[in-house]
Amino acid sequence: MAATEVRSRSGQGPWGAWETVLARPHPRLRPGVISYRGIRLALDRPRRRLETPIGAATLLLGFEQPVRITRAGRPSATLVSVFSGPTTTPAVGEHGGRLSGIEVLLMPWAAFTLFGTPQYELTDRTVDPDDLPHGLGTRRDTGRWHSVGELSAALAALPSWEDRFGLLDDVFTRWSQAGTPSSAGVVRAWSELVRTWGAVPVRRLADEVGWSVRHLENRFREQIGLGPKVAARVLRLQRARRLLAQGHGQAETAAICGFYDQAHLSGEFRAMTGCTPREFTMARVIPPVAQPGVPAADRLTGEATSLLLTSARSAVFSKTRRVR
Repeated sequence: MAATEVRSRSGQGPWGAWETVLARPHPRLRPGVISYRGIRLALDRPRRRLETPIGAATLLLGFEQPVRITRAGRPSATLVSVFSGPTTTPAVGEHGGRLSGIEVLLMPWAAFTLFGTPQYELTDRTVDPDDLPHGLGTRRDTGRWHSVGELSAALAALPSWEDRFGLLDDVFTRWSQAGTPSSAGVVRAWSELVRTWGAVPVRRLADEVGWSVRHLENRFREQIGLGPKVAARVLRLQRARRLLAQGHGQAETAAICGFYDQAHLSGEFRAMTGCTPREFTMARVIPPVAQPGVPAADRLTGEATSLLLTSARSAVFSKTRRVR
C-alpha cells in the first residue's frame, strides 16, 4: 500500500534547516489512523514546544535523537520513540535542535486496538511504546516487526518519506488485524462527540448506542482513556483554540463553543493549556525571534495545538504551575 496526498514543506537559513512531510494513511486505516507527519530538523539551537490536549493519541517513531517531555504532575521523560495517550494537561517537548522521525496521530480507540492497553492506564502519561504492559512485543502474528524500536529502525533505513509512509500503512494494517477490536458503540459515540465538538449530552450518547450512562463511561475509559464528559471538555477547548487563532474574540468564542461565559472559557483554558486565551493567541501571532521561519507545526491540520517557546514565553507559562 502507499500513503496518499503527500505534502511537504522545507526551509533553511543561518539557524539551520527543517523539513516536514504530511501524508494521509491508506483509506482502509482511516479514520482510526488520522495522519503521518515526517519530521527532519537540523537547527543550531535547542527547541521547545508547548503541546496542548487534543482529541487524539500521538505516536512518535523517532529515528535517533531523543526528546525530553515534561508534563504537569509527572516526572520528565527522555525518549527516542514516544506514545502519548489522551491528555487533559499541557506538556513541553524539547530537543537539542536535531530531530527526525514520523509522528502518527491516532483516534484514541484506534490506539486501544493497536496496543491493546486500556487507555485509562495512559491518560496524561508519556511512555516508551515498547514499555506498554500489553505492547506489541507480547503478541504473535504481527508480521516482521515485533516492536516499535524495530519498526523505527526500518523506517529510518528507507530512502524516501513515501516509502516510509507505505511501510507504515502495511504495518498498521497488520497490527490492527492482530489487535484488540474496539467497540462499535465506542467508535460511534466518539465520532458523535467529535462531530459536535463535545456538545452532545452524555445521556443522549448512551441512548444512541443502547447503553446505560455508566456502561458508556466505563467503555470510554477503557478505549478512549477519558470519560465522555472529560473528553467533551477537551474537544470543546480544541475548538475554542482554533476559533481564537482565527481571530474570533473571547466572548464570541465562549458563546459558540458552549461555555457559560468568558470567565468559564478562561478557566478551562488555563487548566488545560497552562496559559490564558490571550497569552496563547499572542504567542501564536508573534513568531519567536530565535528561529524565524521554522513553523510551530500543529499536530492536527487546521487546529491550534502547539506553540514554539522562547525563554520569555516559558517563564510566562511556568507562572501557571502547570508547565515548567
